[in-house]
Amino acid sequence: MTDLVETAQPAGKTDLGKIAAAAGLAVVLWASSFVAIRSVGHALSPAPLALLRLAVAAVALTVFVLAKGAVRVRLSRKAFLLVAAYAVLWLAAYTVVLNAGERHVDAGTAALLVNLAPLMVAVAAGKFLGEGFSRSLIIGSLVALGGAALIATGATGSNDWAGVLLCLLAAVLYAAGVMVQKVTLRHVDGLTAIWLGCVVGTVVLLPWAPQLIGELQVAPTGAVLGSVYLGVFPTAVGFTAWAYALRRTDAGRLTMVTYAVPAVAVLLSWLLLAETPSAYGLIGGVLCLAGVAISRRR
Repeated sequence: MTDLVETAQPAGKTDLGKIAAAAGLAVVLWASSFVAIRSVGHALSPAPLALLRLAVAAVALTVFVLAKGAVRVRLSRKAFLLVAAYAVLWLAAYTVVLNAGERHVDAGTAALLVNLAPLMVAVAAGKFLGEGFSRSLIIGSLVALGGAALIATGATGSNDWAGVLLCLLAAVLYAAGVMVQKVTLRHVDGLTAIWLGCVVGTVVLLPWAPQLIGELQVAPTGAVLGSVYLGVFPTAVGFTAWAYALRRTDAGRLTMVTYAVPAVAVLLSWLLLAETPSAYGLIGGVLCLAGVAISRRR
């Protein structure tokens, strides 16, 4: 995170290693968020949980920015509007919708459905950002999508269709947020973008503050700690690492890496929540990882 305020440079071998490490960290933390949401979602409603998560992330990032002495907020009107747009789409709306969806479906299935977004991003980035459609990207997407379909096949028996539709809506918001963020990072460094994004997202969700206060008074300690974890790690650290990588590589190719999230989420939900994956889930997870590997080939 110490290099996040630097101007983007052409990626060399060292940079590629940093990009891979940042993307991998984001994948693991985001996968853990599906499990954490599933674990604490019974105690806090979707919007209040999103508000607490973003507020914690905003505080954590403010402390980091002040400690680093990286406060350089000189945004043009266009840059601020872009930050606000992706904050509303991805950090606020996506988080609320995902919280609502995970009240109906298990963590692994939610991760699968949300991670249909990379296909949307790859197509949109190829068409609107001029990133094109490489053969490895297309083949990797198809392999990973096949793995996602296998996971879905094994999970359909227990799915609530309201949850499925909510998670699909979350995928649309995710894809739109990535596209807007990619354009935003042409005008703003990654740390400033995610920091201000969390602040804007928190402000947008403030109408639910009274409900959050009421629910916190009766919520178990574990749920509160889980919400704090969501704010510090998957949000503050995870989104900052993602912004670092996204600023330095193609949106379509990088987003393919998130196909690994369902596999990691299935494993974590199995270990931590005793949501045992089916044979379809295990095979599908392997295919998701294979698709990621293929899509990363040049």
